[in-house]
Amino acid sequence: MTPLLTPSPSPPPKEHLVSAEPDTPTTPTTLNDRTVAVLGLGAMGLPMAANLARHGATVRGYDIAAERLALAADAGITPCASAVEAATGADIALLAVRNAAQLEEALYGADGIAAVLSDGAAVVLTSTVGIEAVQPVAQRLAEAGHHLIDAPVSGGPVRAGQGDLLVTVGATDPAWEAALPVLEAMAGTLVRIGGRPGDGQAMKTVNQLLCGVHIAAAAEALALAAALGLDPERALRTLMTGAAASFMLGDRGPRALQAYDDGGPEVRSRLDIFVKDLGIVTAAAREAHLPTPVAAAAQNLFLLGEAMGLGAQDDSSVIRVLRPDGRH
Repeated sequence: MTPLLTPSPSPPPKEHLVSAEPDTPTTPTTLNDRTVAVLGLGAMGLPMAANLARHGATVRGYDIAAERLALAADAGITPCASAVEAATGADIALLAVRNAAQLEEALYGADGIAAVLSDGAAVVLTSTVGIEAVQPVAQRLAEAGHHLIDAPVSGGPVRAGQGDLLVTVGATDPAWEAALPVLEAMAGTLVRIGGRPGDGQAMKTVNQLLCGVHIAAAAEALALAAALGLDPERALRTLMTGAAASFMLGDRGPRALQAYDDGGPEVRSRLDIFVKDLGIVTAAAREAHLPTPVAAAAQNLFLLGEAMGLGAQDDSSVIRVLRPDGRH
């Protein structure tokens, strides 16, 4: 990986950005001496855990869903009956939880792992939970002699399984060094955006503003194409050849068109995740006294989708808010 300098808030971290360059040979990260507990084996947690196992780590996994534990076992992960069992003696606990409440429960609830973490153990938080949720947890862990690495991820399940995620990190120097081999195994692009827990969440908040707006805009464009009598598949192919193309249009567009099929598209990212994430975006913007009218409009579109019962559907299904009765 080739280091590049990027701006960062105070206090500045020692490392800023490392990303894989196509023509630069890299040494594969090996984790043969690491034991990693992965808590949350959902759409992102399971492929991240499987990727770490392929890098040689001893990976223990826990999820409340028995079927996810069975899939974990098939992927070379040791399934555990509780979060405490998974985390006991682990060097690193990787949390792939849905929200701030689950973060608190994972660490300090009835099956919370904070009490069994080894001295100096590192907790890698890969979820988007917001700045204000992370900072007090980091303080509590630090007081107990543990590190929190604020490392929300972006890229989706396929890239998670390939170790090709964008990982934006806020962490102190000791925490960064403790988790770096695991972070490198997870990431295609690894950015240490700042030296404080919460900095990673801040960067992911900005990222999710763009992602949520782009998904909403893609749905609106394809709904308009259908309303104007155009063939939506042909319109999508055409848009992807010009300046209007985007990652989200190319990724979500085909799935949005499947939203009208029986059963809908494969659920790769739930619609209600963007209800949460755009809520984090607009709350952070209010705290900063910054107007974000486009993000607020996108948030309302996802809220309407949730109200229509689409919360557990793929986020591309938000097109049905705009055009409920079909493509044509």
